[in-house]
Amino acid sequence: MSLAEKVLEVNNDLPIRTDEPVHSGKVRSVYWLTKEDSARLIAERNYPIAPDAPLAIMVISDRISAFECIWQGEGGMRGVPGKGASLNAISNHWFRLFREKGLADSHILEIPHPLVWIVQKARPVMIEAIARQYITGSMWRAYEKRERNFCGISVADGLRKDQKLHKLLITPSTKGILTGIPGVPEQDDVNITRQDIVDNFEAFRFRSKADVDIYEKLLYEGFNLISKSLASLDQVLVDTKFEFGYVTDKDGNEKLIYMDEVGTPDSSRIWDKPSYQAGNIVENSKEGFRQALLNYFPEPDILLNKSRMEERNALAISNELPLEIIMSVSATYTRMAERITSEKIILPDNPKAEITEILRNEFGLIGE
Repeated sequence: MSLAEKVLEVNNDLPIRTDEPVHSGKVRSVYWLTKEDSARLIAERNYPIAPDAPLAIMVISDRISAFECIWQGEGGMRGVPGKGASLNAISNHWFRLFREKGLADSHILEIPHPLVWIVQKARPVMIEAIARQYITGSMWRAYEKRERNFCGISVADGLRKDQKLHKLLITPSTKGILTGIPGVPEQDDVNITRQDIVDNFEAFRFRSKADVDIYEKLLYEGFNLISKSLASLDQVLVDTKFEFGYVTDKDGNEKLIYMDEVGTPDSSRIWDKPSYQAGNIVENSKEGFRQALLNYFPEPDILLNKSRMEERNALAISNELPLEIIMSVSATYTRMAERITSEKIILPDNPKAEITEILRNEFGLIGE
């Protein structure tokens, strides 16, 4: 079997029994299980949650997105070998450490396959928060244009590109289009302030104002745990995205949890520490792929200018990237996963067949 055949591109057509449409994102697809299957698995697998909690199967693909487009490689390479398994392995590692260190749980209940999570359906907090330790990327570009206020937080003059900030900066934004919040535009991914959140905590789906403090505490503690762990591997955590939600435990208590993914090369910017100390930036995250795209195409403005989205989509559809770009991303993701988890990333020979067999034989979830 060729390497291209080991890549999972389409992940929303598995014969998993569900009574709702499959939700497909850029990378993951979510299969909402029936009430009967959810209740059966909770009892059979002894999951520590409410007996009537809804469950889902979350399947990650090997697709690679950047600049809001899905990209492909030559030779039938419709994704990045090992990318999905690497992202899941890294997130699993951090979520487990968060739980062991007493921070909070995640939505993951079981991992039947490297590309699959069984998750408890969470009620999401409608915020994506980026914790930033260095000034780079979009923040630096805004700073260069004399922006000094980021999500209600003032930043001093005189900073240099890629410099470490004096303290961790949390920049939250809306998750989805929210309506009726004073001063917050009704658009997706709009920057907001802490005061916006506190004043309108219910609109952002927090249970109480006190939970805003818990959310912030989990942000700082989660970031610091990942940052210290990566530092021991000679890596610098530059920034990472966090998402949170609520689930109900087996005693009927609602609790705030980490969800989605965290600390991965997709959701974070990670630098090689010795290179940074020597004055060079070596990217160990998706940022390296973004830079490769900007260098590969002769007119990078198409990738950067949102008003040229139609041209950008056409570029992604009509171009097969050189194999060396795809394999460089594969090497970065698998290398980081293996360093973080101390476990080998093994590529499945036939991911769809493997997933289907496991979910049929061990979980009884394949519709016949």
